[in-house]
Amino acid sequence: MSNGGPRVRSGRRDVIKAGLATGLATIAHSGLSAAQPQSTNVTGQGSARMSPQIVAELAPHGTLRAGINMSNFLLVTGRSAAGDPQGVSPSMASAIAERLGVPVKYVPFPKPGELADAVDNDMWDIGLIGAEPARAEKIAFTAAYVEIEATYLVPAGSAITSIAEVDRPGVRIAVSARSAYDLWLDRNIKHATLVRSDGLAGAVEKFQRDGLEALAGLRPALLSDVQKMPGARILDGQFTAVQQAIGTPRKNVEGAKFLREFVEEAKASGLVAGFIAQHKVQGLSVAPPG
Repeated sequence: MSNGGPRVRSGRRDVIKAGLATGLATIAHSGLSAAQPQSTNVTGQGSARMSPQIVAELAPHGTLRAGINMSNFLLVTGRSAAGDPQGVSPSMASAIAERLGVPVKYVPFPKPGELADAVDNDMWDIGLIGAEPARAEKIAFTAAYVEIEATYLVPAGSAITSIAEVDRPGVRIAVSARSAYDLWLDRNIKHATLVRSDGLAGAVEKFQRDGLEALAGLRPALLSDVQKMPGARILDGQFTAVQQAIGTPRKNVEGAKFLREFVEEAKASGLVAGFIAQHKVQGLSVAPPG
């Protein structure tokens, strides 16, 4: 987060235009209809076309404060020279600010659970994290704008060959505490034991040190981890797809409606696909229509 008061990101329009241009090129290449919504429907002319109520709800302090989960390496791929996060999530936040006609201020959080916990502390206006039922009690989420496959890694010599075989008595699953897929596992695992650690690196360390039977994670991260573990395997398929969405405090009724519509337009227009291509992210897919 930048020092001092919020300021307009000078390259914001260029980032949005680059993302949209890439997305539209992708659409043209795949032969989709030219009747898809175009960039003017997504980034528009800011508050000139925006309800004052929506702006008041989403930017009550005159700037859009966007909570960013810094632990998701697919959605945050770097930092600018000024120290601001860069990637698909920051680009989405910037596009929303552009539509609202206000500056964007990034509010980084080291973990998604900490971002969700801050919903009542007036620290952010929108949060870009996984839409989980536990979080949705206080946060109004959009449909997902991107999704990531979550699966298991098993050690060398493991007799486990399928995802269904993981949820059995005696199986210990290493998992990053309070990640979106941890919340899913907590609701759905019936027989195996979840062994939580602080962050993915901690889960990997515990998995190896304690000889656990499975490591849960996002497939792109596990593809990197398996290279460092001779004989380890990543199971085919997925136990869930972690869907990344945009949320705002539930009190922001009009703001939440706007965000839901914005996300659907951004997916249909190719803006989200353009951001994925622009930031050269592998393992991230545009979510289906909500």
